[in-house]
Amino acid sequence: GGIDSALVAYIASQALGPQNVVGISLPSIYTNSQSKKDARELALRLGIKFIEMSIEKPLDTFLNLLEPFFYEKEPDITEENLQARIRGIILMAMSNKHGYILLSTGNKSEIAVGYSTLYGDMCGGLALIGDVLKTKIFDICRYINKIEEKEVILESIIKRAPSAELAFNQIDLDSLPPYEEIDSIIEGYVENSLSVDEIVEKYCIQEETVLNIINKIYSSEYKRRQGPPILRVSRK
Repeated sequence: GGIDSALVAYIASQALGPQNVVGISLPSIYTNSQSKKDARELALRLGIKFIEMSIEKPLDTFLNLLEPFFYEKEPDITEENLQARIRGIILMAMSNKHGYILLSTGNKSEIAVGYSTLYGDMCGGLALIGDVLKTKIFDICRYINKIEEKEVILESIIKRAPSAELAFNQIDLDSLPPYEEIDSIIEGYVENSLSVDEIVEKYCIQEETVLNIINKIYSSEYKRRQGPPILRVSRK
């Protein structure tokens, strides 16, 4: 139901034919009803097979199993990551059983700053859009609708605020700066080797924010080393 998944599904259906693509929706109690609706509608418009499996029961099972060992610990990112990893288990099981290749849907912005879960949404055999910045994902989806001369990727997907939907009313802006700032820093630092001062001056972003994102880029290297191969489309 998210924009990254939508773009990956579109590219896969164009490259392989829709008859060779399976879209799997894995909603939890935190998944917005609009996201579930959008996922079904997108699959219909692309002509790909669609499967929906709720992860609510396996999540409850894991939480009950771990409860005695999480004693007096408040819920935190652990429970959020658990959802992503349950999804990863299911998707890899489908890959194993049917001989599918699982396409990772992480974008360059998320992969750069570590806004992804090892053994969860990072599972996959190939990261199709792993070198595409989040802001460019939106541009590409609008471009697709333009060249197709119809709304292939739903406007409701394009317009919705980015969210991992791992907690109630969660959006990416709760824990990250705006993607426009993140992408400018990644473009300046990673792709063009600009200094912190040069990025601050060129993009009018506070130094504290620039340093924070650069720190996240370095501290997330261990994740990138364990992720699927990425199709390179940028300078770096």
